[in-house]
Amino acid sequence: MSSTPTRGEGHRRVGLRRFVRTLLFDYPYVVRVHLVPRSARRVPADWRRGDRAPVLLLPGVYETWRFLRPIAERLHELGHPIVVVPGMGHNRRPVAATATVAQRIVDAHDLRDVVVLAHSKGGLIGKTMMVSTDRDGRLARMVTVNSPFSGTRWSLYLPNRTLKAFSPRDADLLRLADQLEANSRITSMASGFDAHVTEGSVLPGATNVTFPVDGHFRPLGNPECIDMVVAAVEHGPDAVTHDAG
Repeated sequence: MSSTPTRGEGHRRVGLRRFVRTLLFDYPYVVRVHLVPRSARRVPADWRRGDRAPVLLLPGVYETWRFLRPIAERLHELGHPIVVVPGMGHNRRPVAATATVAQRIVDAHDLRDVVVLAHSKGGLIGKTMMVSTDRDGRLARMVTVNSPFSGTRWSLYLPNRTLKAFSPRDADLLRLADQLEANSRITSMASGFDAHVTEGSVLPGATNVTFPVDGHFRPLGNPECIDMVVAAVEHGPDAVTHDAG
């Protein structure tokens, strides 16, 4: 293992062709999620059952739990109860506020040894829970997919208050990055190139894993990537090949 990476070390420059190709392969998954019939938009009742570690779903900004559904279904088949946070909507509230709401659900149901499964912004929420709200130590580990732990440059150019929270200069994001104690319990999984999180998702002290595909959303529906995420949730960091970090 090489030396510990610094913030933003995962940033990569790519050519225009790869950038455009990444977006073209990325958004069909988003469209499929939004086009599911109304009957498939309810949280399955049987997700509450299972005798393995509970899995808490934390989707990204402008996303619902359905973005993580293919992975969650696999985990539930393996015996994990799946926990969805009611009232998250499309996850536009501030990170700290959402972490507090999610923690209330975990506490209210007296969940223990919880594994957080997060995508994008969900990773920031999950880490905030680990370092701030999880006072009883209910969260065991977190597995994240393409989370902007170092922010993303696009937030600097988009006139949107919700997305400004992902600025590499955001004070709350910088404070969260400086809290290293939880990183050893995080598996940060990221695409070879993510056009949305160009700074990468490398997290110092965590297990950092690279998917064999590009894209921000694509890994959530890619069978090989799903296998990797399920292995990380099921068996921990040793179940996946890790990069330096």
